[in-house]
Amino acid sequence: MQNFSHILQRLADAGLDFVLVGGFAAISHGSSYLTKDVDICAVLTPENIAKLRQALAEWNPKHRMTPQKLSFLTHPPMGQPLNNLYLQTDHGVLDVISTVLGVGDFERLKREAEELEVDGQRYYVISLGDLIVAKEAMGRDKDLLTAKELRVIAARRQSH
Repeated sequence: MQNFSHILQRLADAGLDFVLVGGFAAISHGSSYLTKDVDICAVLTPENIAKLRQALAEWNPKHRMTPQKLSFLTHPPMGQPLNNLYLQTDHGVLDVISTVLGVGDFERLKREAEELEVDGQRYYVISLGDLIVAKEAMGRDKDLLTAKELRVIAARRQSH
């Protein structure tokens, strides 16, 4: 498994405003399911793309969903609009999405997000309720299993 806190710290140091979503967000809420990538939601403005390139420059970031595995440092050219990034780096996989299925865009996510502390640094993480909705909207078996477990966690929280 990749170094989750190292990746988050690198993004924060670059000044990127993001919300942690996906498997590590589920783990932060108490899920026992393992994940191999870091998923975040952020607005992919030219400025934020520049911040991402700066943060990841030393880690050899490549587009993992393209056959050519093009370098993220040069592709796409600056100014080309992006909705999502699926990157492989020397320190693991980082997926950056601009909207979360079933929930909404970055601003909507951040409004409801919870704070998470990792190694003394505070980050935003998708709320438990939003994560359940997102996992169910994905509809894949692994997401549905995670959503089921997260519903149990949510019910326990409400009973305490």
